[in-house]
Amino acid sequence: MDRFSFLNAAHTEFFAQLYDQYLENPDSVEPSWRSFFQGFDFGMATYNDENPATYIANVAAGAIECAPISEKLQKEFNVLKLIDGYRSRGHLFTKTNPVRDRRTSTPTLDIENFGLSSSDLNTVFDAAKIIGKAPCSLSDIIKHLDTIYCQHIGVEYMYIRNPGVIKWIQDKLGVNDNLPNFSSEEKKSILNKLNEAVSFENFLHTKYVGQKRFSLEGGETIIPALDALIEKAAEKGVEQFVMGMAHRGRLNVLANIFGKSTQDIFGEFDGKDYDQEYFDGDVKYHLGLTADKVTASGKKININLAPNPSHLETVGAVIEGITRAKQDKYFPDDFSKVLPIAVHGDAAIAGQGILYEIIQMAQLDGYKTGGTIHIVINNQVGFTTNYTDARSSKYCTDVAKVTLSPVLHVNADDAEAVVHAMAFALDYRMEFGRDVFIDLLGYRKYGHNEGDEPRFTQPVLYKLIAKHKNPRDIYAEKLLSESVIDATYVNGLEVEYKSNLEINLEASRKKDLTIITPFMKNEWKGFEQVSDAQMLQKVDTSYSKEGLTQVANAVCNLPSDKKFIKKTEKLINDRKTMFFETNQLDWGMGEHLAYGSLLQEGYDVRISGQDVERGTFSHRHAVVKVEDSEEEVTLINSLEGAKGKFHIFNSFLSEYGVLGFDYGYALANPNTLTIWEAQFGDFSNGAQIMIDQYISCGEDKWNNQNGIVLLLPHGYEGQGAEHSSARMERYLQLCARHNMYVADCTTPANFFHLLRRQMKTTFRKPLIVFTPKSLLRDPRCVSSIEEFTSGSFQETIDDTTVNKADVKTLVFCTGKFYYDITAERENNGRKDVAVVRIEQLFPLPVEQLKAIIAQYPNADDYVWAQEEPKNMGAYSYMLMNFDLVKWRLASLKAYSAPASGSYTRAKRRHADAIRMVFDKDLFRC
Repeated sequence: MDRFSFLNAAHTEFFAQLYDQYLENPDSVEPSWRSFFQGFDFGMATYNDENPATYIANVAAGAIECAPISEKLQKEFNVLKLIDGYRSRGHLFTKTNPVRDRRTSTPTLDIENFGLSSSDLNTVFDAAKIIGKAPCSLSDIIKHLDTIYCQHIGVEYMYIRNPGVIKWIQDKLGVNDNLPNFSSEEKKSILNKLNEAVSFENFLHTKYVGQKRFSLEGGETIIPALDALIEKAAEKGVEQFVMGMAHRGRLNVLANIFGKSTQDIFGEFDGKDYDQEYFDGDVKYHLGLTADKVTASGKKININLAPNPSHLETVGAVIEGITRAKQDKYFPDDFSKVLPIAVHGDAAIAGQGILYEIIQMAQLDGYKTGGTIHIVINNQVGFTTNYTDARSSKYCTDVAKVTLSPVLHVNADDAEAVVHAMAFALDYRMEFGRDVFIDLLGYRKYGHNEGDEPRFTQPVLYKLIAKHKNPRDIYAEKLLSESVIDATYVNGLEVEYKSNLEINLEASRKKDLTIITPFMKNEWKGFEQVSDAQMLQKVDTSYSKEGLTQVANAVCNLPSDKKFIKKTEKLINDRKTMFFETNQLDWGMGEHLAYGSLLQEGYDVRISGQDVERGTFSHRHAVVKVEDSEEEVTLINSLEGAKGKFHIFNSFLSEYGVLGFDYGYALANPNTLTIWEAQFGDFSNGAQIMIDQYISCGEDKWNNQNGIVLLLPHGYEGQGAEHSSARMERYLQLCARHNMYVADCTTPANFFHLLRRQMKTTFRKPLIVFTPKSLLRDPRCVSSIEEFTSGSFQETIDDTTVNKADVKTLVFCTGKFYYDITAERENNGRKDVAVVRIEQLFPLPVEQLKAIIAQYPNADDYVWAQEEPKNMGAYSYMLMNFDLVKWRLASLKAYSAPASGSYTRAKRRHADAIRMVFDKDLFRC
């Protein structure tokens, strides 16, 4: 067969263009073509200086007879293939596992697999130019490639699609043949931090036998690596560092990187009570810290380790939000100045789906943070599960390939290699503003916690680990052999460090209470922590008509020089009419007035979630599109006198990751109204872990306030089981003491005041709002301008349409159901029924409700009415918290699904619940 038959279908012009592209930038062409042209360049004499593209095309067309390729030229091709083999697959043959042999990968990098043999080892090849060397022997080429790609650092990067990035990586790896080159002082600094890491764990192991601490032993080299990272990052202009990690090694990081007082750590081990009464705290290996650190060169850097729950990877989303909030607030023009670091476990990064969500955020406008350095403390086991049972992928870090991020696999026993890899990762992040991963391959010295027996499940592995030296002693032997230190050096470091720990332990035991330092306390200066009673105090949220008019002018007028579709023009004109003519403002208009008034007062607003720019139910239209170009126009950005910034972003299709991000954003910037809106309230259950572990209890566990707002569309309108209920029962079950607000508003004005209250208080609480769907355009659900310019949020709304003395039945309800009940009342002409709206469910305004009940002297029939089934909604919560009267229930029966999929059946059930309000005989439990 003709060896060039594959070219028959090609075209000369194609080869010419491809060759020209190769000459201009060799890395811009596909690797196989690059190798092809490189080979022909080496053998140009064979073609009598003819353009290779033309020559190949002529051969393919039969215009000229193909000259045979010399054996030497064929070997050059094979060497090029060998080079590509090392670059693409060298990571599979590294010496990165400190305690056992690597799994075998095939084919190997043996030269025979590339058409070469031992007889070629002394042959000089021009292909060496490709790796930056002068022509040299094959044995020298192999030695060079093996040093770069197959020692203690394995690098995955050839899947990256940007040739410029690939070239940068290859040039970087070529420096010192990817080997560390530290001075004696730098080596001593690495050893000192390694000693701190090892000595700290040894001390705790002897003083607190059997207590959980999730030790770092087997991965101690992360301590000198993080220390070096902070030093080098500060030199590159980084001013803030935001870190998230799970349990393993957290105490070590807190003590030896963040400078947390070991007295406080010992107090936590001793189980002492806290110095503050209003929060319950968390276990010691979940706590966070903020500190200011001065580097060796005198640079000041603010470092933050976020608190986290036992859901291992949730904190990754939170730190991205914290980072973005800091970037938006302090460095909007240079995101590189705030550096997020995410530390993972190998089982968690492979098994937790939120990692995929976080990684997909990395380059999105609303969520990007200029690149994250991901570090995996790879123990090669998850609790008791072997890595072969923990993932299908080759590496735990294979998720990195989603965003074409490079991965460095490093032997955790080689301290210098780990620090070297960290420096590479920092340079990459600062150069490209993209994610980079370090897989720190080590081991876990003990079981999952220090009371666990790992030999139950990994007996062979733990025999090897029991004989293995710690990284400090391994490195000390290396430095001793290099004459960098003498034989007494390490012992001196250890004695001094442990002596300080002994002093702090003694001092700690003289204290009665444990002190918990709030996370990011500088961001929260001026904010106070309050009780639920203080949460019920009235806050003036009124706003001037002049200011509202300015907001209306901004959101009710399209740019005259741009063309919009007719429907857009109509809805904006409708807004103008309702404000300037009819004085009947709908929900969307009330929402815009809330945002605009806060912007004028200097608060920022951030809204995020699926389809929030337009709104799932097409009510918001905060962003409108120009018809011909789809240019985005955010109308409120034209607001006169705005001191704050308005940010609104359609999120990708994620609830868990995005809500975690926005929680983190609100945690770092209490003066931004931070809102996450669910596409349907039902979908918030996709973020349930964030709600359970952060939003509902972050203040109680970690002393952290947070003002995140959740807008959850809720209402029974015959749209089926997954588009009806935001599951308010779940949020109400989480409510206790002073942890959050839960509201279900019925008017645009009350929603306006609710959002403004969120910013106007001297404290911050999460706010859960069950927002309407059908009411967004219901002509009954409107408010006048006067309701915005006066008053404050109404926790309850009494019935002003009845003569209170005539009322026999007093109904309490929330949300949309109010409109359904009152419509039925009008149809029946019932003047003996009053309907009271509870707009805020938590904290429940009990005193207000007492006062309302007292105004109905002849009422003897009290009803709790809800459109949700009996086992859902607020019924069970009200039973526990509202015992002012004996009432009956008007609702659907208990069901397993929130609603029927049949519109007819759902409508019938809904009507039955309404009739039960007015007919005692229909009451049924």
